[in-house]
Amino acid sequence: MAVTDKTMWQRISGVVQAGHQVASGLGANNPYPSGTLQIQFPFFKALGLDLSGCYLGTLNVSIAPRTFQLTQPEYTFRKVAWTPLHPPEDFSFSACRIIFREQLYTGWVYYPHPETKIRHFQNPSLIEVLAPFISGVEYGVRVELELNGKEIMING
Repeated sequence: MAVTDKTMWQRISGVVQAGHQVASGLGANNPYPSGTLQIQFPFFKALGLDLSGCYLGTLNVSIAPRTFQLTQPEYTFRKVAWTPLHPPEDFSFSACRIIFREQLYTGWVYYPHPETKIRHFQNPSLIEVLAPFISGVEYGVRVELELNGKEIMING
């Protein structure tokens, strides 16, 4: 991770919520039985971002009523043709940290750009995070996120 000590971390509390379960492949009627992330990770690695240490599912953290906006993400990959089932998508990533039960985990904010994503619209209060598997995290628990203030703006 390219984040240095000069990163301007901003901390925000949120609640873990269920997502569409398409990233992990656990959702009903999912056209990607192994999950979208298992398919996408090799594309991201070829473009310069190795996510092999991350769990093959997103940690969906609601910061409602606040919202967020990626302003200068560390990585943005345009027109990634990762599946023949729909047109290419744009993805952005920003390094983050997750604090749960006084433990610190490093990860990435995962942002499939809504303007290129044809399915599974996400609420602007929901931050999708890629991180190693975190034991004890389940729906409804509160976590703290540290986000790079130079790359992500929190609104509200």
